[in-house]
Amino acid sequence: MFRISQYMQTLANPEPLGPKREPSGPVVIWNLIRRCNLTCKHCYSISADTNFPGELSTEQVFTVMDDLKNYGVPVLILSGGEPLLRPDIFEISRRAKEMGFYVGLSSNGTLITNENIKDIADVNYDYVGISIDGVRETHDVFRQMQGGFDAAMNGIRLCRDHNLKIGMRFTITQDNAEQLPDLLEIMEQERIDKFYLSHLNYAGRGNRNRKDDVFHQMTRNAMDLLFDTCWEDVQAGRKREFVTGNNDADGVYLLMWVRKHFPEKESYMREVLTRWGGNSSGVNISNIDNLGKVHPDTFWWHYDLGNVKDRPFSEIWQDTSDPLMAGLKSRPRPLKGRCGACQYLDICGGNTRVRAHQLTGDPWDEDPACYLDDEEIGVTGGGERLKVTAYSKKRSTK
Repeated sequence: MFRISQYMQTLANPEPLGPKREPSGPVVIWNLIRRCNLTCKHCYSISADTNFPGELSTEQVFTVMDDLKNYGVPVLILSGGEPLLRPDIFEISRRAKEMGFYVGLSSNGTLITNENIKDIADVNYDYVGISIDGVRETHDVFRQMQGGFDAAMNGIRLCRDHNLKIGMRFTITQDNAEQLPDLLEIMEQERIDKFYLSHLNYAGRGNRNRKDDVFHQMTRNAMDLLFDTCWEDVQAGRKREFVTGNNDADGVYLLMWVRKHFPEKESYMREVLTRWGGNSSGVNISNIDNLGKVHPDTFWWHYDLGNVKDRPFSEIWQDTSDPLMAGLKSRPRPLKGRCGACQYLDICGGNTRVRAHQLTGDPWDEDPACYLDDEEIGVTGGGERLKVTAYSKKRSTK
């Protein structure tokens, strides 16, 4: 996750950088259930409104939570499917809060109603993220549910009115990129705390729909708008949060934004962004799916590292006998193509490896969704670039 607001605050109020602090353990995004009442176009878990056998029992979840706490995991993001369809979701959530985890709830929002908002508020989630894919008609098409937008916005308002920190999550594609300004206006009107822009990742239905991935200029336009909006917030003393995910080139693009607007602060910001280090899949970001399988992040469901039913998460996560985990945990990573030659590798960490893997079968190939050109990243003689197509594995001349 790239925390734009944090870096804009640092830009406005630069301070000497102390020793770099490493997190105590990885953030765990936990898909507690695969069942969902929606069938969204970009769903990485390919969820459906049916029960999936083999999911962890309440007691198994509790056993895993004990291991996660002892291992130093600071954050649990409870997800699905739709986590509110799990009958024991509030029991699990309350226990996680009592254990001292930062607990987030990742929901489509349509099942947050007057009937259960008190239970949600009583858990006192640290954050509730609700997906919005565009204005009403666009959202309903993406979510394949008539009335889905209104139901999700009702969930947002209920959480907001019960003093929960609430965020909008937006996955940008060619079909909805032009609606980003409208969503930022909704954020303003509805007094929403946080906006999370997710770049499309090639997993699940998102992989089948990768032909809809935004062209690079559209991505740049979206980032420019977020940077400018966030900077205006900082200047006005507002505390809204803007973050992005699934494209660590955002950090390099921010450095270029700083170079343009505040050239005297570029070297300072580069040091700040280098400390961030970019992609942390397999290191500080992890995933447990509904069956207990562990993955480097939520978009690696096609690649299993082990199962918490058989081995503790703490053992699985430290095991570098797996070649993918060994590569993800190495610094620098064994990257090829443009990513391997990039002069900003220390900032982005090689970006999102799953896209290269889905496109070529090689997790160390270049990330085709990097929206920076060769000149910007200091790559010469690169020749061909990976081309994003619907289903084929291709290269194209830049």
